[in-house]
Amino acid sequence: MGKEIKEGFALEVVSVRLVRDAPILSGEEIKSPEDAVRLVGEQLSDMDREVACVINLNAAHMPINCHFASMGSLNYSMAHPRELLKAGILSNAAGMILAHNHTSGKLLPSEDDVRLTDKMQQVCELVGIPLVDHVIVGGDNSRYFSFHEKGLVKNPQKEYQIDYRRLEWDSPAEVAERGGRR
Repeated sequence: MGKEIKEGFALEVVSVRLVRDAPILSGEEIKSPEDAVRLVGEQLSDMDREVACVINLNAAHMPINCHFASMGSLNYSMAHPRELLKAGILSNAAGMILAHNHTSGKLLPSEDDVRLTDKMQQVCELVGIPLVDHVIVGGDNSRYFSFHEKGLVKNPQKEYQIDYRRLEWDSPAEVAERGGRR
């Protein structure tokens, strides 16, 4: 027997779509942080507050689109992985570059910048859209900080065992010893 629907209650049906805005023109492969800065640096350096954006890439590292995901305050932009990944998933991106500006012109990443980069690497690996770099633009668009160049963004190519007979299983005693943690 079905449950009665409360009077006046309606469950809304929603849909998510990718909406295209005016383009930032680029027909060049992004091979370096300079290429990414050339693409979005001018827009970011003109902002009066921190802005986080994502450049979504196809498999050949050609830009698919640029998504301005977060506009913050003078010295802080709250960006969450779900907002940063949304356009990449909808665009079938094969990689992404995170970019944001520092209105102070100082390029040194904050603790929040480092935490976000680490979290994005983990999340991007899980969804299969590698984080290629995180670039901070400061002052004019000729100066930048690249997490990849400093060795803080790594894209390991992990190989997974596909033959279950070769997997190494922990004994129940080993699992209990660790308190059930991996």
